[in-house]
Amino acid sequence: MTNPAPPRISVVVPAYNEAARLGPPLAAAAAWLARQGSPSEILVVDDGSRDRTAAVAEDLARTSPVPIRVLRNGQNRGKGYSVKHGLLEARGEFVLVSDADFSTPIEDLPRLLAPLEARVCDLAIGSRGLPDSRIEVRQAWWREAMGRTFNRILRVLTGLRFRDTQCGFKVLRREAVLPLFRAARIERFAWDVEILCLARRAGLRVCEMPVLWRNSADSRVHPVRDSVRMLRDTLRVVRWLRRGRYGAIGRPPVRGGGA
Repeated sequence: MTNPAPPRISVVVPAYNEAARLGPPLAAAAAWLARQGSPSEILVVDDGSRDRTAAVAEDLARTSPVPIRVLRNGQNRGKGYSVKHGLLEARGEFVLVSDADFSTPIEDLPRLLAPLEARVCDLAIGSRGLPDSRIEVRQAWWREAMGRTFNRILRVLTGLRFRDTQCGFKVLRREAVLPLFRAARIERFAWDVEILCLARRAGLRVCEMPVLWRNSADSRVHPVRDSVRMLRDTLRVVRWLRRGRYGAIGRPPVRGGGA
């Protein structure tokens, strides 16, 4: 028996207590991937859920048109840990990291995949803050205001100039980002910030791309508590970078010649 072709696309879905809403978007994503004709896989990373999240994914896996693997953290470790777990287990050339509710639909994958295939960038991050971004269901005004404030603080602390680092839809060239994720230390919501800072220090190219986004009212992010945690972890990343705690990944490659 010949071995199946390795997947071209891996979709990593971190999930915590998502049993009530995981099934339909996951099934829709699997059906869409199957129609594209390229080998693909989905990895659902169950982050110590107290409900049937893993069982829902396993039930779908039995009839899914594309392989679905369920990874378990064993206990609640955080979104960053879950994304890292999934990416290290993924086998695809490209990895889509998506929130479990697929607030940005899987149909936006080609938009972010195109610059990676053209070697324009190594990471493509979905953005709700660009002129061409399409917001069909908005957050409450105060959540949007808090998000804008967080982004301004983030820019000051890190020097990152992206409009939206927290959108849950990112496509990565796996070979390029593996060293970043192996070095990553943030386990919760500021994982995006850490990876983007490491990508900059490693000389990788990042494209910020407009996406369609529909807010899910059943968000797992607490607007105040988790914002404070994200700021705290962002400060840790900045401090670790300054102190060389990431090792060689913190040294950008030398470009060009000259004395």
